[in-house]
Amino acid sequence: MDSEFRADFVTIVSGLPRSGTSMMMRMLEAGGLPVVVDHDRKPDADNPNGYYEFEPIKKLKEDSSWVGGAVGHVVKAVYLLLYDLPREFNYRVVFMRRNLREVIASQDTMLRRSGAATGSIDPTILARHFETQIRKSDSWLRQQPNFAVTYVNYADVVGDPIGTATGIAAFLGGAVDPAKMVATIDPGLYRQRSDRLAGGG
Repeated sequence: MDSEFRADFVTIVSGLPRSGTSMMMRMLEAGGLPVVVDHDRKPDADNPNGYYEFEPIKKLKEDSSWVGGAVGHVVKAVYLLLYDLPREFNYRVVFMRRNLREVIASQDTMLRRSGAATGSIDPTILARHFETQIRKSDSWLRQQPNFAVTYVNYADVVGDPIGTATGIAAFLGGAVDPAKMVATIDPGLYRQRSDRLAGGG
């Protein structure tokens, strides 16, 4: 990490729920980027290293006054919240991608563990819905002059950690130390893998 680094942008970790956003937040924190979190949601069996959530981001439309203070920091935001970020700031988005079969299986597992009712939507239909939403988000991001985005595949983080971390560090202009990022990765937490799910993919 460049000790002289001074960010003039907010780093956003985004993607679908269960796509590896919490893992990436932990990596960036270890790499030296200050995180914006409130720790209201405690670690559990689904995210033993924490969720890295910040409750006020869910109410961006009503109150975005905190965003200016997040310059030079990283905050997690599900992809639908990107549209509500105020236009007067610059953002660099680390957008997590993951096999949709894995995402849906992981979401289902989390719901079952919590005792909540699992979704009644056919997984194939749900995957198509997610694909449409992500495609729309991709298109929108590319049209925003104050946004830059890099896409990171969950499987690549585990399969090529140093290469992936080095690429992210370059995208963030030297804000993080790739070696320290890699040290946080726990391949054992990659539990819903497409090669283990019915039908492969």
